[in-house]
Amino acid sequence: MITRRSALMAAVATSALVAGPALAEDPIKIGNVMPYSGPASAYGTIGKTINAYIEMTNAKGGVNGRQIEFISYDDGYSPPKMVEQVRRLVEQDEVTALFQTLGTPTNTAIHKYINAKRVPHLFLATGAAKWDDPENFPMTMGWQPSYVVEAKIYAKYIMDNMPDAKVAMLYQNDDFGKDYYNGFKEGLGDKVDMLVAEAPYEVAAPTVDSEVINLKASGADVFIIIATPKFAAQAIKKSAEIGWEAQRFLTNVSLSVGGVLKPAGFEASKGIISAGYLMEEGDAQFADSPELLEWREFMAEWYPEGDVTSSFTVFGYSVGATIVHTLEMAGDDLSREGILAAAASLKDYDAPLLLPGILINTAEDDFAPIEAMQLQKFDGESWKRFGEVITVD
Repeated sequence: MITRRSALMAAVATSALVAGPALAEDPIKIGNVMPYSGPASAYGTIGKTINAYIEMTNAKGGVNGRQIEFISYDDGYSPPKMVEQVRRLVEQDEVTALFQTLGTPTNTAIHKYINAKRVPHLFLATGAAKWDDPENFPMTMGWQPSYVVEAKIYAKYIMDNMPDAKVAMLYQNDDFGKDYYNGFKEGLGDKVDMLVAEAPYEVAAPTVDSEVINLKASGADVFIIIATPKFAAQAIKKSAEIGWEAQRFLTNVSLSVGGVLKPAGFEASKGIISAGYLMEEGDAQFADSPELLEWREFMAEWYPEGDVTSSFTVFGYSVGATIVHTLEMAGDDLSREGILAAAASLKDYDAPLLLPGILINTAEDDFAPIEAMQLQKFDGESWKRFGEVITVD
């Protein structure tokens, strides 16, 4: 049996994670690709958390009497490498389903291929709106709220609370960044002239310092950071260093306290607004939550190397529970068809660590599992939620 620790070590040594007993009779093979290296490597902890969750599930007897074999490879956040690794999972490893493959540009590279192969492509680690298109891509389903919805939430808040604001935006120059960019402009509607400056950046760039300096020069008093963790931390730190006293907004994908705000500096991060849908360690309201207590116990036993201050470990735990729940719903039909049917029939599923009032729902014509968020502000130590849960259909 491959143990939890040996599997995690294998991720470093061979760029692959394999959870569960590789020699188990008739396991449920679930494939995954994560950026364990490269510019988005901060997200690698999501894959490691999922691996640990499946190890725990297998130790408890697995799902419907069967063990789960979780096979996870590294793509370095590179679309060509993602294609290579997914072909390996489908054509060599013969996985039953793909799960939580990470990244908008990387998943775009395999979108048509995986649908042509009729392999379930479930609960992607990306909020691009295009994953909710069951008519044209019936095998692909997202999990988190869409970037377009999140961007519209920020636009509405700014128009309602800062009607005379001048907005500057830093965004990643790919499908990920453009989804937010277009969603924000759509949310502004006839107030689109509030966006006075914009600066795209490339993932191959070493820093975004020059972009931040140029955006400040625009005179904007609102700064929206559409970036993955490495560049988000740089933008937060630089904007503070140059004394740019703008109200900053940060994408949900980079709100991790341990993975982003700590490297940027807690004082430098103070006052940032984001939108969330998961509980956070350090939130006083949930200090005694049974769900967070259970998650802490899980982390201590199954992933002690993991960072409990990172929202990515919370994310990995919650989405890990979602795939296990889906497999349980499939019952004895753990074929590709059976698993996809179960994923498309989730009804008011209260995945662990979702904020109160947020539930997962899917249907044959609705592949957007989570469609609600709540605004929150970082006080220098933790995120503090405010306002009501905002649901977008």
